[in-house]
Order: sequence, then C-alpha cells, then structure tokens
Amino acid sequence: MSNLSRRKFIITAGATAAGTLLAHGCSSGSTTSSATPSGATPSATPAVNINPADAPEVTAAKLGFIALTDSAPLIIAQEKGLFAKYGMKDVQVTKQASWPVTRDNLELGSEKGGIDGAHILSPMPYQMTLGTITKGNQPVPMNIVARLNTNGQAISLSKKYLDLKVGTDSKPLKEALANQKIAITFPGGTHDLWMRYWLAAGGINPDTDVSVIPIPPPQMVANMKSGSMEAFCVGEPWNAQLVTQKVGYTALVTGELWKDHPEKAFALRGDWVAKNPKAAKAITMAILEAQQWCDKAENHDEMCQIISQDKWLKVPVADIIGRSKGQIDYGTGRIEAASPVAMKFWADNASYPYKSHDTWFLTENIRWGYMPATTDIKATVDKVNREDIWKAAATALGVPAAQIPTTTSRGVETFFDGVKFDPEKPQEYLKGLAIKKA
Repeated sequence: MSNLSRRKFIITAGATAAGTLLAHGCSSGSTTSSATPSGATPSATPAVNINPADAPEVTAAKLGFIALTDSAPLIIAQEKGLFAKYGMKDVQVTKQASWPVTRDNLELGSEKGGIDGAHILSPMPYQMTLGTITKGNQPVPMNIVARLNTNGQAISLSKKYLDLKVGTDSKPLKEALANQKIAITFPGGTHDLWMRYWLAAGGINPDTDVSVIPIPPPQMVANMKSGSMEAFCVGEPWNAQLVTQKVGYTALVTGELWKDHPEKAFALRGDWVAKNPKAAKAITMAILEAQQWCDKAENHDEMCQIISQDKWLKVPVADIIGRSKGQIDYGTGRIEAASPVAMKFWADNASYPYKSHDTWFLTENIRWGYMPATTDIKATVDKVNREDIWKAAATALGVPAAQIPTTTSRGVETFFDGVKFDPEKPQEYLKGLAIKKA
C-alpha cells in the first residue's frame, strides 16, 4: 500500500494551480480581517464577567478559514464580538487561499507567521498529526475541539451530462467520465471521500477509471467553465453558484449519501492547546455560541449578508441564501423547498465531535492509501479528538444537558447504498468494500 507522498501532492497541486492561474488570472492570496469585529460594539456584546481563575492565558490567536458557507461560525464569532466576549479580544480570522495553504500556515503556527487554528476538513488534523501531509512527514499534533457542521456539500457535474439524469447512482457515468478529470479540494479530505465513496458505490474506481485532482473551493466554478474538469465535490456556495450561472447541475447533496454526516471541524495546534487550555476553551465557547446563532432560522438572512462580504466569501448573497435555508435548486428541474439534509451548525448534535465519525474518516483514509493500514485508529482518534474541551465549553455556556451527548459514538451509520459502518469494527467495514487500495 502506498502513502500519498508530499512531493507527489505538491507537484499535482502546483500544476493544477498553475493551470488555473493561467486560465483565470491571479486570485488574491490570504487576507486578514480586522482583529476588532466590524459592526460589533462593547454595548452589543458586553464581555462576560470572567472569574480570574478562568481567564484565558492569552487574549490573541490567529485562526484561518476557507471561503465556504460552513466557515460561518468563525466569521460570526468574530463579527458578533463573541471571541472578545470570552476574553479573546485579539483574535484574528484570516482567509486562506486553499487547504494546502491552511496546512502550511498551521505547520508554522502564529509565532512563525502562520495560524494557531482553523476551519478545516475533518481528516486534516489527523493527517497532520500522523505526518502524512506535512513537510518531511514530520508530525504536527492537532486537536479537534468542535465539529462545525453536518451536511451542506454537493457533487456537481458539467451541464453536458444533464441528459444522463445522474443522482445518487453514479453508474451512468462510468463510460461518460472515463479518464476525465474530477475535482476535489484536498486528497483524503471530506470532499475527496464523498466523491470516492459515490463513484465506488457505482462501480467506478476513482484511482483507475477517472483522474481525481485537487482544486481550491473558490476556483471550482471557473475551472468548470473552462472545461478543466467534468465534475467536482465541494461545499457551498460553489455548487449553488454553478447552477445560478447555468454551467452545471447538482447530482446530489452529500446528505443524500449519508444523512447528517460530519463535515468541517474547528481545530487548534496541539501545542497551543497544551500551553493555553483556558484560551482554547474560551475560543470554543465563542464558536459554539456562534453555531447556535447560525442555526436559528431568523438569523439566516443576516448570516448570509455578513459572510457574503468581500473580506469573507466575496460571493453574492443570492448564491448563499437559498441552500442555507434548505432551498435547493439542483439545476435539473428538481427543487427542494425544505431539504431534510440541509446544512446544520447546531441541531441534532451537529457541533459535537463524535469520535465514531473520526474513526470513519481514518478508516476511509486507510481505504484509499492515504494512511498506513497499520494506523492505530483508536489511539489516534483519542489523541486528536478533544471532546472534553467541547463539553467543558458547552457546560460553561449553560447548554442544556439534553444537548450534550453522553457517548462519544453516534452508533452504527448507514449509507445510501445500504452499507453500514460500525465504529467498533472498522476492519470489518474495510473488508466488505469491493473497491479500495487497502
């Protein structure tokens, strides 16, 4: 079994990025929001009375995000003054150009000009902790302190495949997409895993039947327009924008593959958490409160107005609002007025970082050769997943006991094709899969 070498990834991603820049011109790199939340005043969100014993060790942290709707909790926590509310008055939230850039800045840490934590693809903190995607394969221990959302991603196809009427069944694409380029956002990340699961379930081997390439989320639509790829899996608002611009259509939203599946995480460098445990809890409190705010229907319009700004997503509100409310226009004539698998930030324990879900992410990374088959899944999950910080933050916020899970497992999960994943038996799951590397 082969691991994804950093050299191979850099070459692939570099070639892709170069092609994109040539086709569409230079895009901006990272931008930093003001440490002082715009639109937020002390009178709007007064600082809580913090017991000196609970005061954060530091008041500053640098956090990264990618221009995706599911980064909203970080943006709202900044804009609404929630970081400052819990003593973290000097937090900066910084836009990252891509997931590889997010990784590189997390490797550096803020002391070396990088970042301390980020809105991130849930498998990436594990890949970094194991050193499978880092410079020289040196481990960079990370901690997941919250899940940011469930659902909210989609697999989209070029409009040239409209006649195939593709949905959850990918079989009709086996011949149509033979040797064609299919885009994901990062090898071994959530979008890669959703795409691979969907293709494999239809009998399409993602390693031999198509060419899977990494593309930064904000560049997906432009690349589809230029014909650089035929399909992609990414978070919103880019699938909605593809439909709005009549460039392609949504084959499925990922909640149709796995209802209420885990998606992005909020993670911090492990050494930063060890050095600043109270600050880590304070940041988590701010994010959890922001998730609660984002999930309220009466706040959806304001949330979309805020995150649409140039300093954040730089996307028209019209491309964000519909799917944020569960209104999904697939671009095929199918319209869901209230999708049962729309993005959730808080409802149904969306924020809780279940270890059982991380167990699936590691198992799938082993399936596709991104992690060694010898990886100790349980020990790795126990090291990275800091559900204890989530629980401490939720308790301090006064979250009702009924909304705080008492178990670290959501139990056996069932996918759209009938396959079941028992987190207590990941090896049995792997053995039952027909298409895999491991």
